[in-house]
Amino acid sequence: MTIRTRTDSLLLAGFCAFLFFYGLGQFGLIGADEPRYAQVAHEMLERHDWVTPTLGGQAWLEKPPLYYWQAIVAYRILGVSDAAARLPSAVNATFLVLAIYFFLRRFRPGFELDAALITASSAGMIGYARAASMDMALAAAFCIGMLGWFAWSESGLKRYLALFYAAVALGMLAKGPIAPFLGALVIVSYLLVIREVRLVRKTLWLPGILLFCVIALPWFLSVQMRNPEFFREFILEHNLGRFSQNLYHHTEPVWYYLPVTVLSLVPWTVFVIAAMAQPVSAWWKRRKSTGEREESSPEDKSRDQLDIFACCWLIVPVLFFSFSQSKLPGYILPAVPAGGLLLAQYLRHNLQSDNEKPVAKVVIVLHALLAAAPIVPALLIAYLITQHRLPGGRPMFVALAVAFVLCAGIALTLVRRRALRMLRFVTLIPVVLIVGAVLKLGSASMDQTLSARPLAEEIAAVQTHPLPLAVYQIRRELEYGLTFYRNRLTFNYDWGRVPEEEHLLVAPENLQDEIRKRVPGRRVSYLGHYPAQHVDYYWVAASH
Repeated sequence: MTIRTRTDSLLLAGFCAFLFFYGLGQFGLIGADEPRYAQVAHEMLERHDWVTPTLGGQAWLEKPPLYYWQAIVAYRILGVSDAAARLPSAVNATFLVLAIYFFLRRFRPGFELDAALITASSAGMIGYARAASMDMALAAAFCIGMLGWFAWSESGLKRYLALFYAAVALGMLAKGPIAPFLGALVIVSYLLVIREVRLVRKTLWLPGILLFCVIALPWFLSVQMRNPEFFREFILEHNLGRFSQNLYHHTEPVWYYLPVTVLSLVPWTVFVIAAMAQPVSAWWKRRKSTGEREESSPEDKSRDQLDIFACCWLIVPVLFFSFSQSKLPGYILPAVPAGGLLLAQYLRHNLQSDNEKPVAKVVIVLHALLAAAPIVPALLIAYLITQHRLPGGRPMFVALAVAFVLCAGIALTLVRRRALRMLRFVTLIPVVLIVGAVLKLGSASMDQTLSARPLAEEIAAVQTHPLPLAVYQIRRELEYGLTFYRNRLTFNYDWGRVPEEEHLLVAPENLQDEIRKRVPGRRVSYLGHYPAQHVDYYWVAASH
């Protein structure tokens, strides 16, 4: 192992450990999806069933099983916990980063570490690497598949094409048919741009298709045989239905993914845009100058193909999901790694040329502002979570001062000659500070106000023996969270599910009289108040 390889390994290990793994359990599962998916995996583990996902004992067929399988393994090793539920995403993100590093070291050596660290430190990657969800599993499989396909197209080695089919099969197990469909869209778009459509036929390689079927189809066939409603629920409703109709009230404007993509690529957004402009401009000029039927020179193709492929990889998912009637931020996570590749190629073209072009000052200033600005909400995150606003006075002054120093430091470093060589270093400094600040200053507030974990612990402390739990008029995030932390079915009064036996009830504060009307003739005793989420909890006697 060379000194450079050893240094790269240490840097990748250190950044992945901090950005993806450090503090995974410092605050409880938040939102509706994290505790719901974590509980599905918990129930599969207890039932020793690797085929049918269940929630509350009922089949839960919205998503494929890859995340659940990974979480089951984590639960068996570490026990059931918040950190174990999030561990699969952190591991998947690490595999994604390593895939980019090894791909570039093999096919475009020189800037593989830049691409890997740029990808790892993008806001979208950090956020979803710390979430108990399917999005990172899909993004990692999709990224490895796209890199495998491009490696095959450039080298002709079938092992890379086999890797493509295997990775896309895992992507299908992660989130369904969107993985092969989106992969096909990216590849066909790229081949149309470079006028190499003949490669579509060569991509359809029978051994690869068989490998895809061997990996992906057994679970789909097994779950369909056990659950005849699977095709309707999963394919028709949760795939086709989500795209064509707003079934789950996730409607957003058609331009929604433009700001989402911009935020997902922070702090690298400005340079990624600049990096994308170079190959697009060069391709367009060459297309106009060579005419419609002439082929580009082999030298031009060799230099620009990865750039164009990365542009298609970044743009196509954004365009595709922009036309979906149901939009969520995680849908375009598979496109984020393309930004790291584009920026690494931009650095290669500019730093390896004989006459390095200076970076425009407006690009430097915008990059410095975008890289430094998130430190303000990071330092004030406790105020944002608990008070839903930024404070004034000294806290705001200190946060702005820190942001100004970071911004000035980045800008002054990058205006110097050959400043691009310092881009990675000066940009990673605020990333580390921001992640550290969020974990150090925001974990307690997030735990208390966004997670059900403290409330579940408080309820467990007041009951003398295990009792069923019911909820009434509370957020579904809290309902699913209580289900996970208590590992018991949560009854919901809103759906007419009122337990006959004695039970505990969680409801919004000051609703005691209304609750008595919902359970006439039964004794209701107030037990306590949880102010962080404005709920009360009660003991309700059994019906006679």
